[in-house]
Amino acid sequence: MKVLAIVQARMGSTRLPNKVMKSICGVPLIELLLSRLSKAKNIDRVIVATSSSQQDLPLVNYIHSIGYGCEQGSEIDVLDRYNKAANKYNPDVIVRITGDCPLVDPDLVDAAIDHFKMEEVDYFSNTNPPSYPDGLDIEVFKKSALNIAAKEAALTIDREHVTPYLRNSPQFKKGNMLNSEDLSQYRWTVDEREDLEVVSKIFEFFSPDIFFNWQQILELQKEKPHLFKSNIEFKRNQGMYMGTGQKLYKRAKQIIPGGTMLLSKRPEMFLPDQWPSYFSKSKGCRVWDLDNKEFIDMSIMGIGTNILGYGHPEVDDAVIKTVQNGNMSTFSCPEEVYLIEKLLEINPWAQMGRLARAGGEINSIAIRIARACNGRDKVAICGYHGWHDWYLSANLNNNKDLDGHLIPGLNPRGVPRGLLGTTLPFEYNKIEQLEKLISDNPNQISAIKMEVSRNDGPKDNFLEKVRSLATKNNIILIFDECTSGFRETYGGLHKKYNVEPDLALFAKALGNGYAISACIGKSEFMTAAEGTFISSTFWTERVGPTAALKTLEIMEREKSWEQISSRGLEIKEGWNNLAEKYELDITTWGLSALPGFTFNYANNLAYKTLITQEMLKKGYLAGNTIYVCTHHTSKIIKDYFEELEPIFKQVKECEDGRDVMKLLNGQICHSGFKRLN
Repeated sequence: MKVLAIVQARMGSTRLPNKVMKSICGVPLIELLLSRLSKAKNIDRVIVATSSSQQDLPLVNYIHSIGYGCEQGSEIDVLDRYNKAANKYNPDVIVRITGDCPLVDPDLVDAAIDHFKMEEVDYFSNTNPPSYPDGLDIEVFKKSALNIAAKEAALTIDREHVTPYLRNSPQFKKGNMLNSEDLSQYRWTVDEREDLEVVSKIFEFFSPDIFFNWQQILELQKEKPHLFKSNIEFKRNQGMYMGTGQKLYKRAKQIIPGGTMLLSKRPEMFLPDQWPSYFSKSKGCRVWDLDNKEFIDMSIMGIGTNILGYGHPEVDDAVIKTVQNGNMSTFSCPEEVYLIEKLLEINPWAQMGRLARAGGEINSIAIRIARACNGRDKVAICGYHGWHDWYLSANLNNNKDLDGHLIPGLNPRGVPRGLLGTTLPFEYNKIEQLEKLISDNPNQISAIKMEVSRNDGPKDNFLEKVRSLATKNNIILIFDECTSGFRETYGGLHKKYNVEPDLALFAKALGNGYAISACIGKSEFMTAAEGTFISSTFWTERVGPTAALKTLEIMEREKSWEQISSRGLEIKEGWNNLAEKYELDITTWGLSALPGFTFNYANNLAYKTLITQEMLKKGYLAGNTIYVCTHHTSKIIKDYFEELEPIFKQVKECEDGRDVMKLLNGQICHSGFKRLN
């Protein structure tokens, strides 16, 4: 029999890019693998099968330079790549080795080929089930069987991972080689940075010998286990069942503090270790992950940035035209004037405005303006207002002072201690707390900074009382409408309650997915901005104001706030109906267009995680809150509840004694800020 070994390798590994060319003792990993594999006596030829991607050309050139054949094929359909390489060389038998196994053992490969021949099977491996350390994986199969798999296999996992069809189809006769001792818990492969550390230590220990056998490595692991600790947390073959986004997030956590740029988008906030994490495209209320799987977004819709849905054609067209005409210039863009004028038209109580690009920025601008206006330092706050020092300083005295203001556990590390006592929290609808802050800090509070409403509406004329206190004590009242703006009215939520602030802030949905934020206010306060330094280069770019102007035009024309409020109430009613049907205790909350619910049980977070896990399988991004957009039609909402109902039934079963942890495939989601390991 003619035996061909095909090593599957590429440069574009998601978790450890360029891993096959990483240096180990001064030699590329792929060269060490090929050198060791070539010692197998039963193999007639060794080649590499890589992709036709441009990024793999350096690998192709290197393989040729060291004297091995290298075939290129599909980056995604690896089964087709394997099959074409096999057909070119036309062997009887193929040995499959993956490029993450530099410790491949030639004697073990020879043994597997011998067993394959003796047992007269179509497919043979030492991995089904595994009993050897991960990294010594060997698969041997007939070329004729590979040809059949290439023709018949239809599932993505079969095409991407080459051999699942051979292992699972009953038409093939199969065999497996077991070690006398189960060593499958050991990890000698290279998929992660930590794996590379372990394998490098192994080669360094035996250097300059590169042909040590696997029994010597095993002896080393037992004698010096500390050399193998770096990758002990990783599971065998976990990459096979991870999406591209999950793999990329593991890589991101190594180079991005906190893993993402926004806490609210951390996968741990949704479904740890299982969340798709990254998107390739979005449209309407649909999102596609990096593996092109489509999901209906019944979740946070870009953290509330897209009332008109993702990729609204009119907004995008306006932005594209702006980009074509030039986004930046030595001159200012005229759209900034037009946008301020439009916002003042919508909010006639205000006379002036400033623009920025993010909610946190515009919040800090408003505080600067207020302090510049009246010369006072302290701020009374209610709600969530971003990450800047002035706000986070509320937690300097007690890490829990902000826990009731959206995100618990925010650590003020890095905030100057000198800001202690300058930001004073009070609870929504508790006017007596605000009264006490003012009386305890006479003539010291510059501004009352608050969300008009988030989870609950005002009671007992709460907003009117806040307005009265601010006026009476010469305190500037700032309404943070970054989240609530344009959700229940055309403009700020304060218009619904007929209470006018001194300054109001807008962001989030203002540009329907493009970065833009605004602070508008009464001229007597806004003019203070001229006496302090508030300035930034990219506040003058053109895309944000262009997007906002078009977004406001469409909102006004379609009365988007009425649509999303109506559908949000429909969603709240649906949750309550399910809870009543299955006798579950829930609380619904939030603005009509930002509905949410909570299971009133100790296992609330576990139940939320269960919903996310099971709905993800059904093609939905879902949890316990929905930022409604105009693309959330009644049909989409109806289908969502049909898929959600069986999960409510499971929650009821768990409250009746079933163990919810046995239903979860991973960890429980986070509820607030936590440091990542």
